[in-house]
Amino acid sequence: MQHMRTLPALVAVLLLASCAPRTAPPDAEAPPAERIEGWSLLGRPLVRPDLPRAVLAVRIEEYADALRAFEADPESEEAAIWLGRRTAYLGRYNEAVRIYSEALAKHPDSYRLLRHRGHRWITLRQFDRAVADLSRAARLAADHPDEIEPDGLPNARNIPTSTVKSNIEYHLGLAHYLRGEFTAARDAWQRCLPHCRTNDMFVATSYWLWLALQRLGEGDSAAHYLSAFNAGTEVIENTAYLRLILLFKGEIAPQSGDPLAPPGADLSSVDAMTYAYGLGAWHLVSGRRDRAMEIFNDMMSAEDAWPAFGSIAAEAELARNRRRR
Repeated sequence: MQHMRTLPALVAVLLLASCAPRTAPPDAEAPPAERIEGWSLLGRPLVRPDLPRAVLAVRIEEYADALRAFEADPESEEAAIWLGRRTAYLGRYNEAVRIYSEALAKHPDSYRLLRHRGHRWITLRQFDRAVADLSRAARLAADHPDEIEPDGLPNARNIPTSTVKSNIEYHLGLAHYLRGEFTAARDAWQRCLPHCRTNDMFVATSYWLWLALQRLGEGDSAAHYLSAFNAGTEVIENTAYLRLILLFKGEIAPQSGDPLAPPGADLSSVDAMTYAYGLGAWHLVSGRRDRAMEIFNDMMSAEDAWPAFGSIAAEAELARNRRRR
């Protein structure tokens, strides 16, 4: 195979298609009907987002490298994990799940494969399957030492911020939260905290834990989990979570006009979805349900942002609100 760096993105797509029929390549120019990954909780199609050309080119190269590594050693758990991750970063979440599932047939007790498949079940709104995978991952990982999990999409400092066990419990808590199981979510995020080794993970986990406790009517204990954070807390990438924590603590006020995106972020970005959902959830737990639902509805206009956790959480709130009527 000619090295991917010598090829334009579209030619690389076609080359991958001819060389790897079982592991489908990225297909940013496929017709929309063929790019539907699933359905939202509100019944809308989840169409694979287009990536900027420069981003797509880099991710195709990374995918090709992962594919070559997997083809060189198809029994490797590590190679399967990275092939699945690189596939998911191209928006092909169902294909990533298939890769993980085939690898789990070879490595049935791999808590790392279960962790990644559970994550992608969340993306695809398959919360029951996510809970099953991540719960089993937590049990299997219990007797193993924790380890830093390398990032597939490195942050600005190229410093991994999470561990395998923190990611298992973090995503398990999220899956429960999205199902409206706030007690189970609280428990998972409390188990996550001892595995957090960076401010980024402490901030993100504490944010979600505060929300779960608020939903359970445990506001007094919720405040404890935010006490360590202030405007001087240094984070690498979870700035939206930190800003929301400061909002929850009353150390900052909402921006004038209650805009959904933080300064400098467009509504389709992950940071904007994180902030918008947190803003809506703050209104919700503060008794301003109508304003919260307005925010969650407005978030649905960012159609390409559907893989973001904030977008998924907003969908879950809207779906629950519909059932309440």
